[in-house]
Amino acid sequence: MKIFVRTSIVALLLFPALACSDGAGTRSDANGAATEPVAGAETIAPRGESTPFAGYTLFHPLRSTSVYLVDMDGELVHQWKTEYNTGQSVYMLDNGHLLRAARDPDPSGPYRGGGEGGIVQQIAFDGTVVWELKFSDEDKRHHHDIEPLPNGNVLLIAWENKTYEEAVAAGINPERMRDDYIWPDFVVEVEPVPPDGANVVWEWHAWDHLVQELYPDRDNYGIVADHPELIDINAAPSHRERQQIATPESIEQLRSLGYIAGNAATDDRPEIRADWMHTNSIDYNPELDQILLSSRHFSEIWVIDHGTTTEEAAGHEGGRWGRGGDLLYRWGNPEAHGMGGPEDRKLFVQHDARWIEPGLAGAGNILVFNNGGGRPDGDFSSVVEIAPPRNPDGSYVMLPGEPIGPAAPVWEYSAADRETFFAGLLSGARRLPNGNTLIAEGTAGRIFEVGAGDAIVWEYTNPYLEDEDRQSSRRAAEAMGGGEPGDRGGERGAGRGERGARGGGRGGERGARGEDPGGEGGEPGARGGGGDRAGGDEGGDRAGGGGRGGGPRSGSIYRATRLPPNHPGIAALLPALAAGG
Repeated sequence: MKIFVRTSIVALLLFPALACSDGAGTRSDANGAATEPVAGAETIAPRGESTPFAGYTLFHPLRSTSVYLVDMDGELVHQWKTEYNTGQSVYMLDNGHLLRAARDPDPSGPYRGGGEGGIVQQIAFDGTVVWELKFSDEDKRHHHDIEPLPNGNVLLIAWENKTYEEAVAAGINPERMRDDYIWPDFVVEVEPVPPDGANVVWEWHAWDHLVQELYPDRDNYGIVADHPELIDINAAPSHRERQQIATPESIEQLRSLGYIAGNAATDDRPEIRADWMHTNSIDYNPELDQILLSSRHFSEIWVIDHGTTTEEAAGHEGGRWGRGGDLLYRWGNPEAHGMGGPEDRKLFVQHDARWIEPGLAGAGNILVFNNGGGRPDGDFSSVVEIAPPRNPDGSYVMLPGEPIGPAAPVWEYSAADRETFFAGLLSGARRLPNGNTLIAEGTAGRIFEVGAGDAIVWEYTNPYLEDEDRQSSRRAAEAMGGGEPGDRGGERGAGRGERGARGGGRGGERGARGEDPGGEGGEPGARGGGGDRAGGDEGGDRAGGGGRGGGPRSGSIYRATRLPPNHPGIAALLPALAAGG
């Protein structure tokens, strides 16, 4: 029996917003204003239905130049063939075009790490590139995610380079620096100018919002716990203890990806590596005019104000919420801002933080894929929904010297046998119109839909295991271990090993996961199976498609999106689809 089914469009199920009430008494916020906290609800109505939400699923495998759209039976509806490997994220616009991040095949600068991108494209149904922006040079490089805005502009996450001297002047502990540079993240909004240009219309830089408590003579000196709105340059909490990464094998996986430095023999060093923040997702809330970021290396989500000018975003005042570019809200790891220890963490190297859209169950809450590597009770993944506590004026409750709520999520999914659902990297989740939740277990290439009672009502495993890592001759030489790994030296991960056999054929019914879980070399849609493949800049020893945990491999995906049949982009594609396109 196959778990996915063909079904009619499910009626929209709406859940009313629930009152929130775990705060007590009048208090003052970080600006000194009297407030009555409005905290997140502790309980909430169950999510979802017993049937899947009908639509089309869009996804983009890693190490692939193709984007796929499949129907509810796992049948291929359309394939976009592109020039470049994925830069992680892909969206369908209302006009039926794809907005896609791609990997620059010949990058400059020192930037080598997980989630590399550098190129943003808008691609028509027939594969025509209508806009392409290269955001990759010596000074900056896009990575991981992009976010289309209602006005047609695009938000990008990018690295910028700061020298050793700049980092030390900003209060970093030089004894903990692994490299002679550091890459803080910044956010940029661009206005597309086809075919290959853009106007930068807004910027926010994390570097403008730092605090440190080691060096009183620096301008950004302060008690970290007194400034939750600022980012501690010496935090790097997810690198403090290497036991957070389960095995020597997974350490090598992450090192070859660029997620961590060092090696298994030096895995207990409290280092701060170049990719210090590793922001892996960005989302926009048009009602609040706010941006939501996920920092993997801080194990936190952050909210910032988009209603500022670029000048205001560099400071601590102004904008819609009066805080300039400071953090409006943060959650997931109190240790990162001096308010707890490892036992207080809620998030563990998470991905894909998203606001739940208006009209959906839990609208206005935040949904996060909690990867779960390094949990004190063992590695397992979950999807959590939180309701950030608010003041009556809509601002967040974030008080100096106090824990930031909520204390617990309002909804959480994990497998009944927890260890069977674990993706140490990648992955994401989306709330669907019927209240179900679509989950992408990224490293395994598995997409499944959770409904009422946390039952899995639809499931699909990516069968497209192409390995098309297109890179420059310079990148290839680096992957082989030859020459200097980059412009500024420093160890940059393992070289390419001998190629192993890739398990799993292309035979059988694509994407279907039946009762037979598959064995060694099973069909591509099956759980398990697959051989090992060594080397490459994306993953050290890499299991074949359909595995659990570990690093990315052929068939892994960043995340997935379910598009309803009435989505404007799908409607725009229908004539071409009907014509056999």
